[in-house]
Amino acid sequence: MRVRTTLVGATALLVSAALAAPAASAAQGGGHLATRRAVEAAVAAGVPGVTATAEDTHGAWSTTAGVGDLRTGRPRSTADRYRIASITKTFVATVLLQLEAEHRISLDDTVERWLPGVVHGNGNDGRRITVRRLLNHTSGIHDYLADADFQRTYFTEAGFLEHRYDTVGARDLVAIAMRHKPDFAPGTSWNYSNTNYVLAGMVIEKVTGRPYAAEIERRIIGRLRLTATSVPGTKVALPWPSSRAYSKFTDPDGPTYDVTTLNPSFASSAGEMISDSADLDRFYSALLGGKLLPPRQLKEMKTTVDTRIAPNVRYGLGLMDTRLTCGVHVWGHTGGIHGSASEAATTQDGRHSVAVNFNGDWSGETAPVLEGEFC
Repeated sequence: MRVRTTLVGATALLVSAALAAPAASAAQGGGHLATRRAVEAAVAAGVPGVTATAEDTHGAWSTTAGVGDLRTGRPRSTADRYRIASITKTFVATVLLQLEAEHRISLDDTVERWLPGVVHGNGNDGRRITVRRLLNHTSGIHDYLADADFQRTYFTEAGFLEHRYDTVGARDLVAIAMRHKPDFAPGTSWNYSNTNYVLAGMVIEKVTGRPYAAEIERRIIGRLRLTATSVPGTKVALPWPSSRAYSKFTDPDGPTYDVTTLNPSFASSAGEMISDSADLDRFYSALLGGKLLPPRQLKEMKTTVDTRIAPNVRYGLGLMDTRLTCGVHVWGHTGGIHGSASEAATTQDGRHSVAVNFNGDWSGETAPVLEGEFC
């Protein structure tokens, strides 16, 4: 999910608790000073609270700033679990590439082969869209998240408060996208579409006979012992430990709402997962370090296309290649959902990683944290 683009732009959080003096949870080594400053700057810009963990050959380092609960002033924790939103996409893509390595599916298989009749109508044609085009967002399928009715239902104050606990099925989300014409002919352009990854999760289930969540749990979460990572399905609460999550919806000058509890089924396999920063470091380090995919599949995952995100960002198969201002390339993903903005990234060899989360969706940027850590 990329919810921040549908909520509000950057603005100051006018709550004094969010500007409380930040506290680090680990000894602050000189090598992470710039990261620490970027975390503090985010809170100064209005983010209620930030948690981040970096890991390199010297070990793990964690820090927090701001608060996890605006009502009580409780600080954020380095062990906080949070909604990772679109970072889920890397997990989904990894499972599909594992299935390709097992010769159970090809990236060049059409969507129609695995999901007959699902992508059709209004010019949509699953016979022209491959699994690869789902994973690198070149399918042309409209993003259900951009549907005006869907936005009113889930991303406005009134809509969210009424529908926050609704259960939405994957096929329902795809059906919303099918009401729209394709954004472009398959393979001719690029556009970020959460519908692609809802379909990818459905393909996993068709290939394996098991829900995509079960495959992620078996193939990745269990294998790497990611004890803070889960695929919640329709569970509305965040597991403990966690902070509260906050949103201002579409009004940057409006009140701040506690949006911690919600039914993440509207995000489905495009962005429903929960994790913490240490687990995300471990996941991306293992992925780029070649522990989850054979060399050929990892190369496929890192084969990128141009994007509209920024001139320094290219997109592979569920994986972003970001060129930082210092010239360093890092691999990872961003994620935004109600009350949560996250980013996780690692170096080419997987030996240096960082993951960061904001518990507010209207202010601050995660990119400076990466710049501080890697540059």
